[in-house]
Amino acid sequence: MNVRTAYALARAVEYFGTALLIGGLVFVALLWPAGAAARGARRVLIGGWVVSTLATLAALGLGGAWATGGGIDDATNGGTLKSVLATDFGRQWAVLVLLDVLMLVVLADLLRRGETAARSLPWRVGAFAVGAGMLRVYGLTGHAKETAHPLVSQLADVAHLVAMAVWIGGLVMLLGGVLPRRRAAELGAVLPRYSLLALGSVCAAVASGTLLAWGLLRNIGDLTSTGYGHILLLKLALLLVVLGAAFASKTWVEHRLDFVVLLRGEGSITASAPALVRPVVLSVAAETGLLALVLVVASFLVTADPGR
Repeated sequence: MNVRTAYALARAVEYFGTALLIGGLVFVALLWPAGAAARGARRVLIGGWVVSTLATLAALGLGGAWATGGGIDDATNGGTLKSVLATDFGRQWAVLVLLDVLMLVVLADLLRRGETAARSLPWRVGAFAVGAGMLRVYGLTGHAKETAHPLVSQLADVAHLVAMAVWIGGLVMLLGGVLPRRRAAELGAVLPRYSLLALGSVCAAVASGTLLAWGLLRNIGDLTSTGYGHILLLKLALLLVVLGAAFASKTWVEHRLDFVVLLRGEGSITASAPALVRPVVLSVAAETGLLALVLVVASFLVTADPGR
Protein backbone atom coordinates (compact mmCIF):
# COMPACT_ATOMS: atom_id res chain seq x y z
CA MET A 1 0.00 0.00 0.00
CA ASN A 2 1.40 3.40 -0.96
CA VAL A 3 1.23 6.46 1.25
CA ARG A 4 -1.49 8.17 -0.81
CA THR A 5 -3.82 5.17 -0.44
CA ALA A 6 -3.08 4.96 3.28
CA TYR A 7 -3.83 8.66 3.64
CA ALA A 8 -7.14 8.34 1.76
CA LEU A 9 -8.19 5.39 3.93
CA ALA A 10 -7.24 7.29 7.10
CA ARG A 11 -9.44 10.15 5.97
CA ALA A 12 -12.32 7.77 5.26
CA VAL A 13 -12.06 6.38 8.78
CA GLU A 14 -11.80 9.91 10.12
CA TYR A 15 -14.93 11.00 8.24
CA PHE A 16 -16.83 7.98 9.53
CA GLY A 17 -15.79 8.55 13.15
CA THR A 18 -16.66 12.23 12.94
CA ALA A 19 -20.03 11.41 11.37
CA LEU A 20 -20.79 9.00 14.23
CA LEU A 21 -19.88 11.67 16.75
CA ILE A 22 -21.54 14.74 15.23
CA GLY A 23 -24.51 12.93 13.72
CA GLY A 24 -24.98 11.01 16.96
CA LEU A 25 -24.97 14.21 19.00
CA VAL A 26 -27.55 15.75 16.65
CA PHE A 27 -29.67 12.61 16.98
CA VAL A 28 -29.59 12.71 20.78
CA ALA A 29 -30.13 16.47 21.02
CA LEU A 30 -33.01 16.73 18.55
CA LEU A 31 -34.67 13.32 18.40
CA TRP A 32 -33.83 11.27 21.49
CA PRO A 33 -32.64 13.26 24.54
CA ALA A 34 -33.41 10.32 26.81
CA GLY A 35 -30.87 8.34 24.80
CA ALA A 36 -28.07 10.26 26.48
CA ALA A 37 -28.38 7.75 29.32
CA ALA A 38 -28.65 4.66 27.08
CA ARG A 39 -25.60 2.41 27.06
CA GLY A 40 -25.72 1.77 23.30
CA ALA A 41 -25.95 5.47 22.45
CA ARG A 42 -23.02 6.27 24.72
CA ARG A 43 -20.93 3.59 23.06
CA VAL A 44 -21.66 5.07 19.63
CA LEU A 45 -20.66 8.57 20.76
CA ILE A 46 -17.51 7.48 22.60
CA GLY A 47 -16.51 5.21 19.73
CA GLY A 48 -17.04 8.03 17.25
CA TRP A 49 -14.80 10.37 19.24
CA VAL A 50 -12.02 7.78 19.64
CA VAL A 51 -12.07 6.80 15.95
CA SER A 52 -12.21 10.43 14.81
CA THR A 53 -9.31 11.52 17.02
CA LEU A 54 -7.00 8.60 16.23
CA ALA A 55 -7.72 8.82 12.50
CA THR A 56 -7.10 12.60 12.55
CA LEU A 57 -3.64 12.02 14.03
CA ALA A 58 -2.96 9.28 11.48
CA ALA A 59 -4.13 11.48 8.58
CA LEU A 60 -1.90 14.31 9.77
CA GLY A 61 1.19 12.12 9.69
CA LEU A 62 0.30 10.32 6.45
CA GLY A 63 -0.63 13.59 4.74
CA GLY A 64 2.74 15.01 5.69
CA ALA A 65 4.55 11.92 4.42
CA TRP A 66 2.66 12.08 1.12
CA ALA A 67 3.34 15.81 0.68
CA THR A 68 7.08 15.36 1.30
CA GLY A 69 7.40 12.34 -0.97
CA GLY A 70 8.03 9.90 1.88
CA GLY A 71 6.59 6.51 2.69
CA ILE A 72 4.16 5.24 5.30
CA ASP A 73 6.99 4.76 7.80
CA ASP A 74 7.70 8.50 7.62
CA ALA A 75 4.24 9.32 9.02
CA THR A 76 5.58 9.14 12.59
CA ASN A 77 8.87 10.82 11.81
CA GLY A 78 9.42 13.97 13.88
CA GLY A 79 10.97 15.82 10.96
CA THR A 80 7.99 15.04 8.73
CA LEU A 81 5.51 16.23 11.35
CA LYS A 82 7.52 19.42 11.91
CA SER A 83 7.57 20.12 8.18
CA VAL A 84 3.86 19.53 7.67
CA LEU A 85 2.89 21.66 10.67
CA ALA A 86 4.56 24.60 8.91
CA THR A 87 2.10 24.31 6.01
CA ASP A 88 -1.53 25.40 5.74
CA PHE A 89 -2.60 21.75 5.69
CA GLY A 90 -0.68 21.02 8.89
CA ARG A 91 -2.04 24.07 10.69
CA GLN A 92 -5.58 23.17 9.68
CA TRP A 93 -5.14 19.63 10.94
CA ALA A 94 -3.63 20.92 14.19
CA VAL A 95 -6.78 23.01 14.67
CA LEU A 96 -8.79 19.85 14.07
CA VAL A 97 -6.90 18.06 16.84
CA LEU A 98 -7.70 20.96 19.20
CA LEU A 99 -11.36 20.75 18.20
CA ASP A 100 -11.29 17.03 19.03
CA VAL A 101 -10.12 18.00 22.52
CA LEU A 102 -12.94 20.54 22.84
CA MET A 103 -15.43 17.95 21.62
CA LEU A 104 -14.26 15.64 24.40
CA VAL A 105 -15.35 18.32 26.88
CA VAL A 106 -18.76 18.53 25.19
CA LEU A 107 -19.11 14.75 25.19
CA ALA A 108 -18.00 14.40 28.81
CA ASP A 109 -20.64 16.90 29.90
CA LEU A 110 -23.31 14.93 28.06
CA LEU A 111 -22.19 11.66 29.63
CA ARG A 112 -22.17 13.26 33.08
CA ARG A 113 -25.52 15.10 32.96
CA GLY A 114 -27.36 12.90 30.47
CA GLU A 115 -30.76 14.08 29.28
CA THR A 116 -30.42 17.35 31.19
CA ALA A 117 -27.44 18.31 29.05
CA ALA A 118 -29.07 17.10 25.82
CA ARG A 119 -32.03 19.42 26.42
CA SER A 120 -29.86 22.36 27.52
CA LEU A 121 -29.55 25.24 25.06
CA PRO A 122 -25.97 26.17 26.16
CA TRP A 123 -24.84 22.56 25.64
CA ARG A 124 -26.49 22.41 22.23
CA VAL A 125 -24.86 25.68 21.18
CA GLY A 126 -21.45 24.47 22.34
CA ALA A 127 -21.83 21.12 20.58
CA PHE A 128 -22.99 22.87 17.39
CA ALA A 129 -20.07 25.32 17.43
CA VAL A 130 -17.40 22.64 17.88
CA GLY A 131 -19.03 20.25 15.41
CA ALA A 132 -19.39 22.98 12.78
CA GLY A 133 -15.74 23.91 13.29
CA MET A 134 -14.63 20.32 12.71
CA LEU A 135 -16.62 20.01 9.49
CA ARG A 136 -15.36 23.38 8.25
CA VAL A 137 -11.75 22.24 8.62
CA TYR A 138 -12.53 19.22 6.45
CA GLY A 139 -13.86 21.59 3.81
CA LEU A 140 -10.66 23.64 3.86
CA THR A 141 -8.62 20.58 2.83
CA GLY A 142 -10.86 19.67 -0.12
CA HIS A 143 -11.32 20.99 -3.66
CA ALA A 144 -14.16 23.44 -2.97
CA LYS A 145 -11.87 26.49 -2.92
CA GLU A 146 -10.44 25.56 -6.35
CA THR A 147 -13.65 26.28 -8.30
CA ALA A 148 -14.62 29.38 -10.24
CA HIS A 149 -17.07 30.30 -7.46
CA PRO A 150 -15.21 29.30 -4.28
CA LEU A 151 -17.67 30.90 -1.83
CA VAL A 152 -20.66 29.04 -3.29
CA SER A 153 -18.69 25.81 -3.46
CA GLN A 154 -17.46 26.08 0.12
CA LEU A 155 -21.00 26.73 1.40
CA ALA A 156 -22.17 23.71 -0.58
CA ASP A 157 -19.29 21.69 0.86
CA VAL A 158 -20.29 22.52 4.44
CA ALA A 159 -23.92 21.63 3.68
CA HIS A 160 -22.78 18.34 2.13
CA LEU A 161 -20.65 17.40 5.14
CA VAL A 162 -23.38 18.31 7.63
CA ALA A 163 -26.00 16.33 5.72
CA MET A 164 -23.79 13.24 5.45
CA ALA A 165 -22.83 13.41 9.13
CA VAL A 166 -26.45 13.67 10.27
CA TRP A 167 -27.48 10.86 7.93
CA ILE A 168 -24.67 8.43 8.85
CA GLY A 169 -24.55 9.27 12.55
CA GLY A 170 -28.31 8.88 12.81
CA LEU A 171 -28.22 5.47 11.13
CA VAL A 172 -25.57 4.15 13.49
CA MET A 173 -27.42 5.59 16.48
CA LEU A 174 -30.51 3.72 15.33
CA LEU A 175 -28.53 0.54 14.82
CA GLY A 176 -26.50 0.70 18.02
CA GLY A 177 -28.78 2.65 20.34
CA VAL A 178 -32.50 2.56 19.55
CA LEU A 179 -33.27 -0.67 17.70
CA PRO A 180 -31.49 -3.10 20.09
CA ARG A 181 -33.70 -1.87 22.97
CA ARG A 182 -36.87 -2.90 21.03
CA ARG A 183 -39.03 -0.55 23.06
CA ALA A 184 -42.25 0.13 21.23
CA ALA A 185 -42.76 3.63 22.64
CA GLU A 186 -39.24 4.69 21.61
CA LEU A 187 -39.57 3.18 18.15
CA GLY A 188 -42.91 4.88 17.66
CA ALA A 189 -41.49 8.26 18.67
CA VAL A 190 -37.95 8.18 17.26
CA LEU A 191 -38.21 6.36 13.93
CA PRO A 192 -40.72 8.71 12.25
CA ARG A 193 -38.70 11.73 13.39
CA TYR A 194 -35.47 10.30 12.07
CA SER A 195 -37.18 9.35 8.81
CA LEU A 196 -38.03 13.02 8.22
CA LEU A 197 -34.57 14.20 9.29
CA ALA A 198 -32.89 11.65 7.04
CA LEU A 199 -35.07 12.68 4.10
CA GLY A 200 -33.95 16.28 4.56
CA SER A 201 -30.32 15.17 4.88
CA VAL A 202 -30.53 13.10 1.70
CA CYS A 203 -32.01 16.01 -0.25
CA ALA A 204 -29.34 18.38 1.08
CA ALA A 205 -26.54 15.90 0.33
CA VAL A 206 -27.72 15.34 -3.25
CA ALA A 207 -28.27 19.05 -3.97
CA SER A 208 -24.96 20.19 -2.45
CA GLY A 209 -23.05 17.30 -4.05
CA THR A 210 -24.46 18.20 -7.46
CA LEU A 211 -23.43 21.83 -6.96
CA LEU A 212 -19.90 20.78 -5.97
CA ALA A 213 -19.54 18.48 -8.97
CA TRP A 214 -20.78 21.25 -11.29
CA GLY A 215 -18.13 23.59 -9.92
CA LEU A 216 -15.26 21.09 -10.20
CA LEU A 217 -15.92 19.45 -13.57
CA ARG A 218 -15.19 21.57 -16.64
CA ASN A 219 -17.86 19.78 -18.70
CA ILE A 220 -20.10 16.72 -18.53
CA GLY A 221 -17.62 14.75 -20.62
CA ASP A 222 -15.13 14.83 -17.73
CA LEU A 223 -17.30 12.26 -15.96
CA THR A 224 -16.15 9.60 -18.42
CA SER A 225 -12.81 10.99 -19.62
CA THR A 226 -11.02 11.69 -16.32
CA GLY A 227 -10.03 9.57 -13.34
CA TYR A 228 -11.78 12.04 -11.04
CA GLY A 229 -14.98 11.63 -13.05
CA HIS A 230 -14.76 7.83 -12.81
CA ILE A 231 -14.43 7.98 -9.02
CA LEU A 232 -17.34 10.42 -8.87
CA LEU A 233 -19.49 8.07 -10.95
CA LEU A 234 -18.67 5.23 -8.57
CA LYS A 235 -19.73 7.39 -5.65
CA LEU A 236 -22.99 8.26 -7.41
CA ALA A 237 -23.69 4.59 -8.16
CA LEU A 238 -23.18 3.65 -4.50
CA LEU A 239 -25.44 6.50 -3.42
CA LEU A 240 -28.22 5.22 -5.67
CA VAL A 241 -28.00 1.81 -3.99
CA VAL A 242 -28.02 3.51 -0.57
CA LEU A 243 -31.13 5.45 -1.53
CA GLY A 244 -32.80 2.15 -2.38
CA ALA A 245 -32.08 0.83 1.11
CA ALA A 246 -33.24 4.13 2.61
CA PHE A 247 -36.51 3.90 0.70
CA ALA A 248 -37.03 0.39 2.09
CA SER A 249 -36.55 1.70 5.63
CA LYS A 250 -38.93 4.59 5.05
CA THR A 251 -41.56 2.24 3.62
CA TRP A 252 -41.28 0.01 6.68
CA VAL A 253 -41.66 2.97 9.03
CA GLU A 254 -44.75 4.21 7.19
CA HIS A 255 -46.55 0.88 6.83
CA ARG A 256 -45.47 -1.43 9.67
CA LEU A 257 -44.52 0.69 12.66
CA ASP A 258 -48.09 0.80 13.98
CA PHE A 259 -48.02 -2.98 14.42
CA VAL A 260 -44.86 -2.75 16.52
CA VAL A 261 -46.34 -0.05 18.72
CA LEU A 262 -49.45 -2.16 19.31
CA LEU A 263 -47.46 -5.30 20.14
CA ARG A 264 -45.94 -4.09 23.36
CA GLY A 265 -45.58 -5.59 26.78
CA GLU A 266 -44.67 -3.16 29.55
CA GLY A 267 -43.11 -0.84 27.00
CA SER A 268 -41.09 -3.53 25.20
CA ILE A 269 -41.92 -5.49 22.08
CA THR A 270 -43.23 -8.99 22.80
CA ALA A 271 -41.25 -12.12 21.97
CA SER A 272 -43.13 -12.74 18.70
CA ALA A 273 -42.75 -9.21 17.40
CA PRO A 274 -38.99 -8.85 16.74
CA ALA A 275 -39.61 -10.30 13.28
CA LEU A 276 -41.44 -7.05 12.52
CA VAL A 277 -38.34 -5.05 13.45
CA ARG A 278 -35.83 -7.29 11.66
CA PRO A 279 -36.41 -5.83 8.15
CA VAL A 280 -35.56 -2.31 9.27
CA VAL A 281 -32.50 -3.55 11.20
CA LEU A 282 -31.18 -5.25 8.07
CA SER A 283 -32.00 -2.23 5.92
CA VAL A 284 -30.29 0.20 8.30
CA ALA A 285 -27.23 -2.06 8.54
CA ALA A 286 -27.00 -2.29 4.75
CA GLU A 287 -27.46 1.46 4.39
CA THR A 288 -24.72 2.13 6.94
CA GLY A 289 -22.27 -0.25 5.29
CA LEU A 290 -22.87 1.23 1.86
CA LEU A 291 -22.42 4.76 3.17
CA ALA A 292 -19.11 3.69 4.69
CA LEU A 293 -18.04 2.67 1.18
CA VAL A 294 -19.24 6.05 -0.11
CA LEU A 295 -16.92 7.72 2.42
CA VAL A 296 -13.98 5.64 1.18
CA VAL A 297 -14.70 6.72 -2.40
CA ALA A 298 -15.12 10.35 -1.27
CA SER A 299 -11.72 10.19 0.44
CA PHE A 300 -10.07 9.17 -2.83
CA LEU A 301 -11.88 12.06 -4.53
CA VAL A 302 -10.16 14.44 -2.09
CA THR A 303 -6.74 13.15 -3.19
CA ALA A 304 -7.59 13.13 -6.91
CA ASP A 305 -7.03 15.94 -9.38
CA PRO A 306 -10.42 17.14 -10.78
CA GLY A 307 -8.77 17.92 -14.09
CA ARG A 308 -7.28 14.46 -14.65
